Amino acid sequence: MDYRGYPTFAHNQPDKIGVLITNLGTPDAPDTPSLRRYLKEFLSDPRVVEVPRALWWIILNGVILRIRPKRSAAAYRTVWTDRGSPLLFHTEDQARELQARFAEHYGDNVVVRYAMRYGSPSMAQVTDEMLASGVRKLVLFPLYPQYSAATNGSTFDALAKDFTARRWLPDFRFISHYHDDAGYIRACAEQISAFWAEHGQAEKLIFSYHGVPLKYLQKGDPYHCECHKTSRLIAEALGLSKEQYLTTFQSRFGREEWLKPYTDETLKALPGLGIKNVQVFCPGFSADCLETIEEIGEENRDYFLGAGGEGYAYIPALNASASHIDALHAIVQREIQGWELQRNPEQTAELAKHREENYGTF
Repeated sequence: MDYRGYPTFAHNQPDKIGVLITNLGTPDAPDTPSLRRYLKEFLSDPRVVEVPRALWWIILNGVILRIRPKRSAAAYRTVWTDRGSPLLFHTEDQARELQARFAEHYGDNVVVRYAMRYGSPSMAQVTDEMLASGVRKLVLFPLYPQYSAATNGSTFDALAKDFTARRWLPDFRFISHYHDDAGYIRACAEQISAFWAEHGQAEKLIFSYHGVPLKYLQKGDPYHCECHKTSRLIAEALGLSKEQYLTTFQSRFGREEWLKPYTDETLKALPGLGIKNVQVFCPGFSADCLETIEEIGEENRDYFLGAGGEGYAYIPALNASASHIDALHAIVQREIQGWELQRNPEQTAELAKHREENYGTF
């Protein structure tokens, strides 16, 4: 096997720290062919769908990819903007703001980039560019606060697979979750409080997280527990009682049982229980996307109002808000402790001279 290396490397090139933030991904366009490519990559991941591969191949290629791309494309068209996919441009904004924070103290010695687990820009492409630019210490930071094998675990898998083809591996650190990080909790609470200051507070606050099959919890995935802890900590920061909020799970797929209670069924039932005014916040989504804008902001709103609800509002995700960037910056700062940003200039010159005398100039 021909392992990829960097023959243009020179010892007088200072080592850099790289921060790669990632999110799930998005199709290249809101059309059927783009959705078919994206869904095939996403749903082919064994971390996402834990079904025997042969059986799943038949279901995926024989049924799902023949029906779902067209429906999903129609949904994506409702959220597409002049900048493209909301998930993509919000993640781009987060990377830009995070880069600016590090540049204040470290100049260009810290390189922040973003990539998507599925779709473009790919993790392999962005990682290659970062290592070629001199990054020798890499932090992988999936922007999923609550750990799940289907998201954070899959992101690690993708980078590990890429590393198997490289000759020179960087020092590596992986931020697997941050569901109870104080800065993150504070950012969520501030986002909700700011919304309340402008629109008022509803009878009930719903924390809606992306669902996963129940069997993942039964096999030891900590996601369910971390979601509930996040909800509790945000509620405490807001001074809410247990009766003032609920934790639910959205976006289920297929016929098997997923984590409950389901967001849609909860919203359909609440008006009958006397709860006529609700607000929904999605702590597990670091950026607004199809699942927050269309599913929560529109589809579930219709469920609630159709069942007799009178007031419904979606509270936007953290996106690139200042408090969110503060939290992400602090998390990365803690993670890179102990890493020197560049070599001592005298040591760098000595290494360069040694290499030139023994191996020539590269």
